Amino acid sequence: MKRIQNVVAESRRALPIAAVYAVVVWLLGGLIGHGRWLQFACFALSVYLMMQLNNVNLLIRMYSRMVSVSYILLSCAALFLFATPSGAFLQLTAVASLFCLLQTYQDRSSAGWIYYTFLLLGMGSLVDVHVLFFLPVFWLLMMITVYSFSWHTLMASLLGIATPYWFSFAWYFWQGNGDISPWLQHFAELTSLQLSFSYSMLNLQHLLLIAFLVILFLLGAIHFVVTSYKDKIRVRQMYYSLIVLMLCACVLVALQPQMCDLALHVMIISVSPIIAHFIALTSSRVTNILFFVLAAVTLFLTSMNLWTLS
Repeated sequence: MKRIQNVVAESRRALPIAAVYAVVVWLLGGLIGHGRWLQFACFALSVYLMMQLNNVNLLIRMYSRMVSVSYILLSCAALFLFATPSGAFLQLTAVASLFCLLQTYQDRSSAGWIYYTFLLLGMGSLVDVHVLFFLPVFWLLMMITVYSFSWHTLMASLLGIATPYWFSFAWYFWQGNGDISPWLQHFAELTSLQLSFSYSMLNLQHLLLIAFLVILFLLGAIHFVVTSYKDKIRVRQMYYSLIVLMLCACVLVALQPQMCDLALHVMIISVSPIIAHFIALTSSRVTNILFFVLAAVTLFLTSMNLWTLS
């Protein structure tokens, strides 16, 4: 007899139900009242890309929509990240860049996909320049997990990251009649960083969500490492990429708590497949209880954030 967690994980109705749930949450969160249609469009596109990420790479070795469902639920639990168009756009570009990167697995001639990966990162960095801190992380992934690093792909990545700034430079140059100081000011934030261990700037929403995501990560990552021999090598490398991204996001929060929102975007994207793998591929009394506990906590966080937004 299947446990409830497995019934949910294997159900073809799980994704449609999660989509309806997301629409209700967004409606309560001000979709119409505050006109957050652009943010909702970015959210919907990011959900579609997460669904494609699972479909193309077969992240779970059985039929399951839990990757998309987990992403929807965790994103709704962090609805405050989508309160502004810039935050929603940042989430979309992060998902899209990861999707493009994973298409380059073991292909050192995939300059096209790499260009799009870093083009998207560059577009995201126009919103938050600190996205540039993840450039070395993506290069590292290309070297140690995705195996797509070469001189061709390196040059493609540099061209990709430079493209948005080439156009933005032209815009600022034209608008300012040759004065590019506002354009240069965008990069000034990169040089004004200091190690900070003061977390007073993080409110209860941030702290609870970070703690919850870390717990989900530990549950999923430990289970994956123990059972990874059952997955194909390609899938293992995909999950190792997600684990590296999550660890880097945790380090970013620890050292630069003012960048918490950026780190949370990365955390949600990284944790969603990892915890989906855990839910879909475990089946015991303890994990079934954990499933209900995690669902309850997710609903609690979502309700709390909706209350705050209202």
